[in-house]
Amino acid sequence: MTDVLMPRIWGRPLAGLTRLLHERTGAAIGLVAIVTFAAISIAPEAVYLSDVPQSAQDAGGTVGRGNKTGSRGTSASPEWAFGGYGGIAHTHPSVVTIKDSNNTDLTVKDFGWIGRPFKAPIYYGLRAQRWLGSSPFGTMVDFTHAKAIAKINDVASFSGTLNGKPMKPKARIGDVFRHLEFSHGHNILTYNGLLRLAPAWARFRPYMGAGAGLSLPHTEVGLHSVGKRTYEYQFAGLAAQALAGVEIRIGRTSVFFEYKFTYAPYDVPLSHEPYGWLFVTDVWRQFSSWWKGTKPPGGRLRTTLITHHGVAGILVKNRSLAAVQ
Repeated sequence: MTDVLMPRIWGRPLAGLTRLLHERTGAAIGLVAIVTFAAISIAPEAVYLSDVPQSAQDAGGTVGRGNKTGSRGTSASPEWAFGGYGGIAHTHPSVVTIKDSNNTDLTVKDFGWIGRPFKAPIYYGLRAQRWLGSSPFGTMVDFTHAKAIAKINDVASFSGTLNGKPMKPKARIGDVFRHLEFSHGHNILTYNGLLRLAPAWARFRPYMGAGAGLSLPHTEVGLHSVGKRTYEYQFAGLAAQALAGVEIRIGRTSVFFEYKFTYAPYDVPLSHEPYGWLFVTDVWRQFSSWWKGTKPPGGRLRTTLITHHGVAGILVKNRSLAAVQ
């Protein structure tokens, strides 16, 4: 838990309780999100036709006199949108812990992360949306590729032991870590519920939403004292996000501007795998090790990445604005 959200008096005696709280909170958010959004997704679409103003129905669009059944092609049918976006991100300073079976029990505090959104691989996102006819409710699958890179020149607070040796209380990050970053992705995949704050036929549509999903970072961690690094894609745990933005419709295309808040408790194995490069094979290797009960040779690294995002992007829809007018 970061110092932003939790006072410093919450020390190591409560670390286990904190991790349990992370896991239970993430699981609860995910369960509620899945049940709620599944219920919205299977709701009958025709009942929302009454929400469209009569003037919009009679304006000569796809919803006209004698066609109010909500069948395919009417404004009560679902609207699909696909698009992408770029942006910037700021991740709060966090606490990093590393524990293994070789007398390493290390805690690092008071250092920050940088995102470098315009340096390859750049910040980007992909999404697919489904709006339920003229209802204000919708759903979205959202993938965000940000980065979180430790400020290697920062002086941080250290406590605990490294390979059985006590750590001095202050040290430069780069003097202890060769690598400490999630730079081919502080990747988050979420399923979200959306609420638009304007009618379906409006050109200017504010919206908000929230969701839960998975953290799928590319972990790059290495300690000078060990001489090996972990370099691979991994499943790091559950994640959650909240968002708010505005969409401006232009025919079948929209531009949008959005703020997002993401919360991602990481629990990653330090596998000392130096050549990971393909997501599917890396995660399969991680799953296989877990299934066999194999402990990672470098122990486990835990931290919580709390990030603010500002994004802008383009959506392409399956029908134009005129279709619901």
